Amino acid sequence: MTTASLGLRSSGSYGSLQQQQFQNGGSPFQASPPVPPRKPPKMFKEKEGLFLWICKFAPRKKIGMMLLCVVSAAVFLWVLYVGKGEDTQELIMSMNSGVFPPDTGQIRHIDSIEKNDVGKIASIESPPPPPLAHFKGYTLPPGNPCEGFTLPPPPADKKRTGPRPCPVCYLPVEQAIALMPDAPSFSPGVSSLTYIHEENLSKSEFGGSEFGGYPSLMQRNDSYDVRESMSVHCGFVRGARPGHQTGFDIDDSNLLAMESCRGVVVASAIFGAFDLIRQPQNISEYAKGNVCFYMFVDEETENFLRNSSELDSSMRIGLWRIAVVHNLPYDDPRRNGKVPKLLLHRLFPNARYSLWVDAKLELVVDPYQILERFLWRKNASFAISRHYRRFDVFVEAEANKAASKFDNASIDFQVDFYRKEGLTPYTRAKLPISSDVPEGCVIIKEHIPISNLFTCLWFNEVDRFTPRDQISFAIVRDKIREKTNWTLNMFLDCERRNFVIQGYHRDVLERWPPPPLPGAIAVVHPPPPVIDETLPNVSASSFVTSPIKKIPTKRGRERKSRRHRKVIPG
Repeated sequence: MTTASLGLRSSGSYGSLQQQQFQNGGSPFQASPPVPPRKPPKMFKEKEGLFLWICKFAPRKKIGMMLLCVVSAAVFLWVLYVGKGEDTQELIMSMNSGVFPPDTGQIRHIDSIEKNDVGKIASIESPPPPPLAHFKGYTLPPGNPCEGFTLPPPPADKKRTGPRPCPVCYLPVEQAIALMPDAPSFSPGVSSLTYIHEENLSKSEFGGSEFGGYPSLMQRNDSYDVRESMSVHCGFVRGARPGHQTGFDIDDSNLLAMESCRGVVVASAIFGAFDLIRQPQNISEYAKGNVCFYMFVDEETENFLRNSSELDSSMRIGLWRIAVVHNLPYDDPRRNGKVPKLLLHRLFPNARYSLWVDAKLELVVDPYQILERFLWRKNASFAISRHYRRFDVFVEAEANKAASKFDNASIDFQVDFYRKEGLTPYTRAKLPISSDVPEGCVIIKEHIPISNLFTCLWFNEVDRFTPRDQISFAIVRDKIREKTNWTLNMFLDCERRNFVIQGYHRDVLERWPPPPLPGAIAVVHPPPPVIDETLPNVSASSFVTSPIKKIPTKRGRERKSRRHRKVIPG
């Protein structure tokens, strides 16, 4: 047997142990006791065969280059895999720590991190989230009775010249509930609104209070510079949350219940026992179970209700849940009433819609029908009725002074301040703005940043100047409209009188005689006769038993005869 037959190279190599044994005829090492041969494992045989195959064919030029390329590609892929794993680990660690790596110009969309059973990351990158959906309004289907509804002409009743209700086309309650938007309306100009919190207050130029703060005139001007992210004064400047050690304090049980209101809120308030509680009428069962009805009262009103046996331990009167307010921020009940009227979005932070009704009014239409008619159908986020008679702020100010609604000097100072800021009398040139003076006893509002900003700034004007909110309405609206295309719905006053009935204050009602008992026959006594003392020998019985017949006279002839009567001299 030759070396070639054994598969060994005879020259050009270091040789092998087997070749040396054949040549020298012995072993260069000391012999050891014979050991029975062990069968090598199968995996070892496979690795040895692969190694021998590589050693056999690697010296060949083409196969060697091919093996070199395969090894290079494997090393390259391994380097990429290790680098990507390190970047992913660094990104996840930075997300967990709250610190993100600096922006390198590459856009990364990280929507969610899913984990499998062993805790490894399954997927990180995902497509960008879709844009936030907004309510864009709707049109009534063809043939709907409210589609082409127009107001009829007013009745020709010359005896009644004051304000009166007019017809309003409401959808049925079921249809109105079905049309409630799933998404909020678009908020032009501002998308994030926060509120200033101050514990150490310092007075500014003029106006302000411990409850609303003392914003300077510079801060006031900055609040009208509408931008995407804003922080403004909006009452409740002290304390941890509105209603808790802020002034206008409310019990924790009521605060928790108010925070749980996530749909529609109907609210009113009575301070100083000035009004009587009026129950809403024509309310659907769905609204009774889903709408939050809140009546805010002070301690004086609470005592009056308990003494009149209207309020018990349940703290409910009909549909109204009574929320007692402690530590009122103002001495004037009219200013205290502006807190829930304009800041319902702060008292009910999770509510979507609110309906404010003055305590002198009685609600007679379902809240969902009102929201559908004046907000959703108009694609508006704020609705208020305009004054039935006055459209100009300056005329409204003079009417307030004539009726002694507030101190005349304070009203003049406020109006002069607004005139210097550019407020002008109302003319037809301001159309489509239909009025500068609202009838603020009803406010219909969607709680989105732009409408919340409007009521915050409106409240700041009331807190700085007079509590007559009709005077400060137009200046706030116009300043916001200068920066955005936001509009509000100012509907007719006769439409407001369609869903609320105006009553009288308690002091007026107490002067009236009590109503007759049910089933009793009302006896109407005639008015006492009026006796003219200049007529002698006329008894009172003649006026009651026998009416005096009026004898017609020919006044024309008498005047004519007197005019042409001749006077005889002497």
